[in-house]
Amino acid sequence: MTNNDILKKLRVALMLRDDQIVEILELVDFRISKSELGAFFRAEDHENYMECGDQVLRNFLNGLVIHLRGTKENPKNPNDVLAKHKAEIPKKESTKERPEFKASAKDSEKGRGDKAPSKSAPAAKKPFKKNNSKATPKIQVVEKVVYKNGKNKK
Repeated sequence: MTNNDILKKLRVALMLRDDQIVEILELVDFRISKSELGAFFRAEDHENYMECGDQVLRNFLNGLVIHLRGTKENPKNPNDVLAKHKAEIPKKESTKERPEFKASAKDSEKGRGDKAPSKSAPAAKKPFKKNNSKATPKIQVVEKVVYKNGKNKK
């Protein structure tokens, strides 16, 4: 696990924005710009990706301790600080839940993957089943088999 991974995971776990991370680093007199910080969070194959050094991570962790716990003269409760971060996250505009998506096939055969949909049947109608049980008697598919196990019975 690289320093970049640690920094990313801490950012997500503590719900920190880039400007908050810059402020945390300034608590220990370490100055970094938002664009330099953004380079740490890029994908490794991106052209502007930058490896996070040990010094940056060390200063961030030391600043994080001061940010969450406070100083000896001015102590803080870490739970209050985290609750403040959570409250600063913008709420979504729509309060109603998303409707659940239910897929429905337009053609009864279209939903099946093994056959192509029929061209003759209209897309909106279901196929009509004819209830005519008197016309054709049921044909017995399996015959009754008599098993002979090699013994002659008379």
